[in-house]
Amino acid sequence: MGDQVYFEDVQEGMEIPTLRKDPTTQQLVKYAGASGDYYQIHYDQTFAKGNGLPDVILHGALKNAFLGQFVTDWIGEGGALKKLSCQYRGMDVPGTPVFVKGSVTKTSSENGENLVECELWLENHEGAKTTPGYATVTLPNRG
Repeated sequence: MGDQVYFEDVQEGMEIPTLRKDPTTQQLVKYAGASGDYYQIHYDQTFAKGNGLPDVILHGALKNAFLGQFVTDWIGEGGALKKLSCQYRGMDVPGTPVFVKGSVTKTSSENGENLVECELWLENHEGAKTTPGYATVTLPNRG
């Protein structure tokens, strides 16, 4: 966790610090065990390539979890994740880094909550956005 981010410190258009992830095939096996998603495209290279994929690929839900980690690390313990969504638009493979990026798109105070809406995405090492998403968080006031 980083330092606490306060509502007063956030402005529309500001970038959220990038999170680098280095997924491995071991992580995919562990994730399959934790999630129950044992589809062979996530761990069997021969099967994956036989189905037209470039290699084994990351689980979509794991990529969503990377987005969730990115947001919750940024907002700190005083913030709360209210909504997280994403779309799977491209494949990511283990052994190459992925970068979670985002920016603030809207801030508002409603019903006593400081709401911050964010655009998020997972980007591969070539700069392609493979997993676009959105999050809404609440942040505390300073002091």
